[in-house]
Amino acid sequence: MDYKIADISLADFGRKEINIAEQEMPGLMSIRKKYTSEQPLKNVNIMGSLHMTIQTAVLIETLVALGANVRWASCNIFSTQDHAAAAIAKAGIPVFAWKGETLEEYWWCTECALDFSDSDGGKSNGPGMIVDDGSDATMMIHKGVEIEKNPSLLEKDYSGEQEDLRELMNCLKQEYSKNATRWTEVAKNIKGVSEETTTGVHRLQQMADAGILLFPAINVNDSVTKSKFDNIYGCRHSVIDGLNRAMDVMIGGKVVVVCGYGDVGKGCVQALDGQGARVIVTEIDPICALQAAVDGYEVTTVEDTLGRADIYITTTGNKDIIRLEHMEKMKDQAIVANIGHFDNEIQVDQLNKSGAQKINIKPQVDKYTFSAGNSIYLLAEGRLMNLGCATGHPSFVMSNSFSNQVLAQIELWKNDYEVGLYRLPKHLDEEVARLHLEKIGVKLTELTDEQADYLGINKNGPYKSEHYRY
Repeated sequence: MDYKIADISLADFGRKEINIAEQEMPGLMSIRKKYTSEQPLKNVNIMGSLHMTIQTAVLIETLVALGANVRWASCNIFSTQDHAAAAIAKAGIPVFAWKGETLEEYWWCTECALDFSDSDGGKSNGPGMIVDDGSDATMMIHKGVEIEKNPSLLEKDYSGEQEDLRELMNCLKQEYSKNATRWTEVAKNIKGVSEETTTGVHRLQQMADAGILLFPAINVNDSVTKSKFDNIYGCRHSVIDGLNRAMDVMIGGKVVVVCGYGDVGKGCVQALDGQGARVIVTEIDPICALQAAVDGYEVTTVEDTLGRADIYITTTGNKDIIRLEHMEKMKDQAIVANIGHFDNEIQVDQLNKSGAQKINIKPQVDKYTFSAGNSIYLLAEGRLMNLGCATGHPSFVMSNSFSNQVLAQIELWKNDYEVGLYRLPKHLDEEVARLHLEKIGVKLTELTDEQADYLGINKNGPYKSEHYRY
C-alpha cells in the first residue's frame, strides 16, 4: 500500500472521529452533496500539504468525492493525528504523515506526496493542483526548479541556516542525483495552488513580487470566512487547549504576553482574558497597537516584560520575535510557546546551542535551565503549540476554512488563471458562511426590493464591497 503512517490499527478509531467531525462540518458536507454528481475534479491529481488531522480527513474525502486523486502529507512535524492518518490510509488514499517526524522525514513525506508517478499509472510525475499550508510544498517545487537551473546551489554552505532549510536542501540534492529535471517537469503541469495561511500567503506574495512564482495561487487565508473565523475563533479555542494539555497551570492571574495583535493574536488575547489572565500585547503596527490599547490591554515591548511575565505566546508569522537574550532574562518557570506558523518566531536553534541544560518533561514540553539558575518551558519545540500539544481548531471552524479550499480548487481547475496571487470572489465567501448558518440555528433577515435598491446591491448579495473589513 502507498502510505507511511504510525499505526494502521488506529484506523477504526479514526473513522469514528471522522464520522463525528462530519456532523460539525456542514460546509464540506453541503459541497459534497452539491458537486459529487458533477465531479468537477474528476481525475485531477491533488497534492495536499496540510495538518493531517481529523478535520483534514473530511477535507481529503470531500476532494475524493468530487473526483480527485489525492496524495497527502502534513505541513508540521507534530500536528498529525495518527488515527486520522490511519483512517485515510485504510480508505486507500496515499498519506505520508505521523506525529513526531524528524525534519528529514518531513521533507521525505512532502516529496512522496508530490510523486504521482505510480498512483496514476505513470501518466504524470506530479500533481495538477496543490492544497498548501505554509507554502512548503510550493517552496519545495520552486527550490527544486531553482536548483535544476543552477546546480551550484547544492554546493553552498547551509550550516548557518535553519535546520528546516538544511534538510530541504539535502532532500533536493538526493532527488537531483536521481532526476535532474523532475521539478521543472512537475511545475509545468501544475494549474494552481490554494494557500491556507498568513505565512504561506506572505511567501507567495514575495515570489509574485519577485516575478518567480511559477503557477497561479489563490489566497484562501484572506477569505473572511477563513481569517475572521479560523484565525480568531479557532485560536480562541485551541490556545487554551494547548496550554492546558502541555502545562495544566492556572491561567487566571498570570501575566501573559501575546506577541502580535492580528487575527490570531486577537483570538488568543480574547481566550486568555476570558480565563482571567493579565494580558500584555506587543506590536509593530501602530493600528493594531492602538486597537489593543483601546481594547484595554497594556502594549509594550518584549524587553519591558522580562522578569514579570509568566507566559509568552508568539502569533506573528515573523522570525526572531522571542530571542535567546529574552529567554535568558525571563522569570523562572516562564512558559514560551508559538501559535504562528514556523518555529523561527522563537530562536530555538540558538537556544539549543546556548549551553542551557535541556530536560524533556513529556512529548512537546522541554525545560531549559540557564547558567543564572532560571528555567523556561518551551512547548512543541517552538512549533504550533495548539497542534503539537493539543488537537488544533474545532471542526465547525475548520469547515469554513476547508470549504474555501475546495471552492478554490474547483475555481482554479475550471478556469485558466494567469500566474499571480488571487482571492476568492465575495459571493463565494458569503456562500461559505451561508452553508454554516442552519447548523447553529441562524435566521437571516431578507432585504426588500426597495431596501436593496436603496443600497444599490442585489438582494441576494454580495452585501459588502471588496474592501469592507468586517
